[in-house]
Amino acid sequence: MALPRIVEPLTLRGEFARLEPLSLVHADGLAAAARDGDMWQLWYTAIPAPERMLTEIERRLGLQAAGSMLPFTVFDAADRIVGMSTFMNIDAVHQRVEIGSTWYGASAQRTPLNTQCKRLMLSHAFEALQCIAVEFRTHRFNQQSRRAIERLGAQQDGILRNHQRAANGTLRDTVVYSITADEWPTVRTHLDFQLSRPR
Repeated sequence: MALPRIVEPLTLRGEFARLEPLSLVHADGLAAAARDGDMWQLWYTAIPAPERMLTEIERRLGLQAAGSMLPFTVFDAADRIVGMSTFMNIDAVHQRVEIGSTWYGASAQRTPLNTQCKRLMLSHAFEALQCIAVEFRTHRFNQQSRRAIERLGAQQDGILRNHQRAANGTLRDTVVYSITADEWPTVRTHLDFQLSRPR
């Protein structure tokens, strides 16, 4: 089965973004990206504070070593580190994966960067790894993330109520979205159209 290859590090490149395998050497750049908009202060998502960035990188690399995550550092077109994203919750038996634990500094938001990153990751998941579905999850109150996922063409599967406890102790309702393999050709066309539009 092809799916276990998902934990093999690789670089994904596009016109507006590049995803490189997460590395400890990216810690300073990722800390600077988190400071761009004080991203870690958003209560409805889990973005590491700059002083905890090294610990978060080590956590993600540990999950990669265990075979359950492939983490990336995201670079913009100017070769500046702007955030993180991952393949996670890898289900080799059912050939499913989640794209998540994604965040970008404020200056990288509302640009083509997220669309490019998702286009690259979805293409790898569906075309190289033969996934049957790719999932996205976010906090019910994270309206910006929900809109971004919906703009990709993902369909809402449902809401997992009281799904998790947040770091501040509140209960999180998790909204689950997915794109299936049969939907991918249409979604790919949609994303390519979005990326080709004049800026």
